[in-house]
Amino acid sequence: MTGAGDTGEAAMRTRGVRLAMSELVTSSMRTRTAFHARTSVASVVSNLRCMGEFLVGEGLWRANPLRWMRGPKVDPRRYLPRRVSREQLQALWGAAQRRPREFTRYQSVCLLAILYAVGLRRGELERLDLGDWDSASGTLTVDGRKTGQERRVPVGEGVWRCIEAYLPYRHNRLELTARLEETALLVNQRGKRLSGNAVHAVLARLAKSAGVAPASAHQLRHSCASDLLEAGVAIPEVQRILGHAVIATTMRYIAIADPARAQAMGQHPINRFLGLAPEEKGQCHDAA
Repeated sequence: MTGAGDTGEAAMRTRGVRLAMSELVTSSMRTRTAFHARTSVASVVSNLRCMGEFLVGEGLWRANPLRWMRGPKVDPRRYLPRRVSREQLQALWGAAQRRPREFTRYQSVCLLAILYAVGLRRGELERLDLGDWDSASGTLTVDGRKTGQERRVPVGEGVWRCIEAYLPYRHNRLELTARLEETALLVNQRGKRLSGNAVHAVLARLAKSAGVAPASAHQLRHSCASDLLEAGVAIPEVQRILGHAVIATTMRYIAIADPARAQAMGQHPINRFLGLAPEEKGQCHDAA
């Protein structure tokens, strides 16, 4: 038979374990998140709290010692997607077309075309296989490793030509390196799958050659979304193209590309006060 003293001592030990666990997690979080983005830290803290609640629900923990933990405050307006300017994009295209070797030239053009036109994540581009490209229908099949949902994205005629023009050089490179069994769509000069780091290196090399600021694969993804919205493509369609799990993620781009809002502001009475016709709204005349 257990006495009240034993029960109290067990409760104190349990409480001590919880406090020690909380201090351990807190110390680990401080150490590991010192140089991470606030959004990443907030996501990790949220996941830890949810894990604690799960363990309580499963009966493995009596209480969640992580419930009190709060991550950094995140203002969504501070993290608006950064797009690539039209001038920067044109410079990158020019640098890709000027690459001296034919294989790297067609590879770079194909890479840029897919990243900007389809808005792929860097990992999605790296994992593309030759079998994911359907030339007859002009569609790319993108894996759903991040969202859990595979998607098929049609490409325009220009992108279709970029991919088809690259494929003979891909085959020649695989034949030259005796790697005809390689399944990757994008390969390097050694005939191996083009890695995510290699994609980053190609973009950095193009930016240096063009004399413009470097553009990441994710910035090209942001540019794809923003430019589609500016062209009048509906938000649900942009969501499906980019593979966003929730439409709220796509809605962030409205802050930087909202054609409906721009059209509405074009009807503002100030345009009449300044003597601007609809087609002259980019100019400013002296008011009469």
